[in-house]
Amino acid sequence: MKCRHCFAELEIPLANLGSAPPSNAYLTRQSLSAPEKWYPLKVSICSNCWLAQTEDYTGREELFSSEYAYFSSYSSTWLEHSKKYALAMIERFKLGPNSMVGEIASNDGYLLQFFQEKGIPCYGVEPTESTATVAINKNLTVFMEFFGVDFAKKLVKNNYGADLLIANNVLAHVPNINDFVSGFSLLLNPEGVATFEFPHLYRLMTESQFDTIYHEHFSYLSLSAVKRIFEKNGLSVFDVEELPTHGGSLRVFAQRIDTGKQPISQRVAELLNLESNAGMANLSFYAGFQNRITDIKQQFLKFLLEAQSKQEKVVGYGAAAKGNTLLNFSGVRPDLLAYVVDRNPAKQHKYLPGSRIPIVAENQLSLDKPHWIVILPWNLRDEIAAQLAYVRDWGAKFVTAIPSLAIF
Repeated sequence: MKCRHCFAELEIPLANLGSAPPSNAYLTRQSLSAPEKWYPLKVSICSNCWLAQTEDYTGREELFSSEYAYFSSYSSTWLEHSKKYALAMIERFKLGPNSMVGEIASNDGYLLQFFQEKGIPCYGVEPTESTATVAINKNLTVFMEFFGVDFAKKLVKNNYGADLLIANNVLAHVPNINDFVSGFSLLLNPEGVATFEFPHLYRLMTESQFDTIYHEHFSYLSLSAVKRIFEKNGLSVFDVEELPTHGGSLRVFAQRIDTGKQPISQRVAELLNLESNAGMANLSFYAGFQNRITDIKQQFLKFLLEAQSKQEKVVGYGAAAKGNTLLNFSGVRPDLLAYVVDRNPAKQHKYLPGSRIPIVAENQLSLDKPHWIVILPWNLRDEIAAQLAYVRDWGAKFVTAIPSLAIF
């Protein structure tokens, strides 16, 4: 395979998680009797541009289908994060009724609704029908398309050039990253700005966050790699913020190279220096990752097997993509994790891909009173633990597996 940015041969393995189905390909009761498609799940590093990337085995249309079941609005933490972002951008860039805001991968309207409330014209681009339909029902303008140069040209032709373009947790999800970024440089108005949020590869590596790896994530991003990709495709980075979301993310601010006038923040150089000093452009930084994630798997399995031997019921919370990576890499099945609770009705009464663990509504916890609740989206552990505080009435405890096994 060649690097999806610079097209050099990929020769440096980072992680091999065996094989798994696409992490959001949830099963129905009917589909349990049919075979699933499993694909190898491997990540390699490009030693030329240092972009970490999943090896390609399936296309975006299969990964982001009309049945896509990830809805952003079911996390109160994420909604609050999005509202704060919208208000901050409106203030910083003086957005108003004569501005235009576009969001690429707008999901269910979780973010655009806050611009809409302020009377700022906005639209979304979202290829998954399931989530786009929810946003449209909020009276948002949504184009059900995959974004790239071709669609950016159509939007510009129809006067959808943007003063603010938003790409939250989508840059890692695109197979053709050059085409995607080039689309932003075309769609931005001359002095417009774009913001991109994505999990930081530095945090993934230093905290062994291997469950961020799944087929829908084509790339794993550092600021230095993103800066290089942007500059090759018409954008320049002028600011960056470190965020706590998804276990540690970056918010990168970019503008058109040819017309942007935003001053470059000192934070850009500081974060580039952090990555350089950590050795992210050296093979030694990536060595030993496979051994570390194998240790995490073994700790998790040891806990589950000991609970089973004591006849203590263990269930999960959060039918998230990262949880599917952990469960399938660890080989966990319903005998070790009885079910997973999720607040999203679109996931309830379905089954996790690969492990085929049933997904149930939250009231099941009060009926069963399990001993242990494994919080699979560990980055939301505080929100979930507060939401489920009542389980302590019968002595239940919470568990997270990453970055190491924790009981609380």
